[in-house]
Amino acid sequence: MKKKRLVKSTQEFDRRFEAGEDIHDLIDMSQATMIRHGKKVRLTIDIAESLVHDIDTIRKRIGVDRGALIKVWLHERVKQEKIATKD
Repeated sequence: MKKKRLVKSTQEFDRRFEAGEDIHDLIDMSQATMIRHGKKVRLTIDIAESLVHDIDTIRKRIGVDRGALIKVWLHERVKQEKIATKD
């Protein structure tokens, strides 16, 4: 059995993940859960070409789909707004 390479901080975990290291041995998948957010709704938005170019530059660098990146960003922002309104 392969010995787990432990990380000392979340920053180290993030650094290793972003460097493209195999992090599977750092994750306990037996504790993983899948969140289902319900029925999906399609949105259509018009965005400036320059903003799409900037988004594409970022998504290519990190290796994800444009739609997936935008969904993550929207999710993160909504979480921030929910936290801000609780105060």
